[in-house]
Amino acid sequence: MRFLSIWWRFFTALQLLPVIENGEETTLVGGQAVLEGVMMRSPHAWGIACRKASGKVITHSEPLERMSEKHKWMGWPIVRGFMTLGNAMVLGYRALKFSANAALEELPINDGAKKLEFSGWLAALNVVFSVSFFIFMYKFLPLVAATKIAKVYPMFSGRIGLNFVDGMIRIALFLLFIWGVSLFKDIRRVYEYHGAEHKTVFAFEAGKPMEVAEAQKFVTFHPRCGTSFLMTVMLISMVVYMFVPATTFLGRFAARLVLLPLITGLSYEIIRFAAKNRGSLFALLTAPGLWLQRITTQPPSDEQVECAISALNHAMTLEAQRGGELVIA
Repeated sequence: MRFLSIWWRFFTALQLLPVIENGEETTLVGGQAVLEGVMMRSPHAWGIACRKASGKVITHSEPLERMSEKHKWMGWPIVRGFMTLGNAMVLGYRALKFSANAALEELPINDGAKKLEFSGWLAALNVVFSVSFFIFMYKFLPLVAATKIAKVYPMFSGRIGLNFVDGMIRIALFLLFIWGVSLFKDIRRVYEYHGAEHKTVFAFEAGKPMEVAEAQKFVTFHPRCGTSFLMTVMLISMVVYMFVPATTFLGRFAARLVLLPLITGLSYEIIRFAAKNRGSLFALLTAPGLWLQRITTQPPSDEQVECAISALNHAMTLEAQRGGELVIA
């Protein structure tokens, strides 16, 4: 039963990965909530700290390559958004897997039995299932519902009307999912670690000592959160789809898959611009994401903030060893 509980938390967190991580490749620090812990990354390193059921905190850190430094084309506008998100998702999955395996280590096993871990076919199955769930929930299902509504109400059968309904259904499903899973105690703890990550990042950016009491003074809502990015993606997609001339269901569905890199890249550029121009019209697009963080981030305990600080310290130690430099804005 405990294995199923850990699998459930791992799979659900995998669906929430774009929400609980910061996908921006930057000179600042970012992070992500994991199972009973936090992953933090600097430009050239990442560290993770997880608290086991016994109370022991285990840590790990590794160097991190900035892909845009190795391949200049990955730093081009639009392209950098999709590539950055892809790299962040890969790192986020590795961090989640580390935290899940840390939890599995404490499960009792019979003599001679193989140690349980998320790797090999089990890890691949979770990734396939996760991608399939995303496509079904946020691409296929909203389009099916919007198409049926357009048949009943012809006023929504046009390109603008259908895509507006499709977008609103997609957002409603997304909101329902993140709120629904927050009712589970295990996932709510992930949201608390998400809040711990944000508080720690705020404290670092403010130049405060990396201490629990200092981090707890800050709010849990951070403008660079993945929640803001994902909400921007959903809003931008509604506009982009309205320019797609496809008139059949299959054509529209294919467009939703093919245009995902473009929409991701556009959303990334808008978030970057809005962060530098808080008074601009584009900044309004990031506001729903900040409101939504009232669900996806929760006030953390001191022990949870301690994990976040530990993860950041490990990342920063390795960053310094690699000669990296951080610019605090």
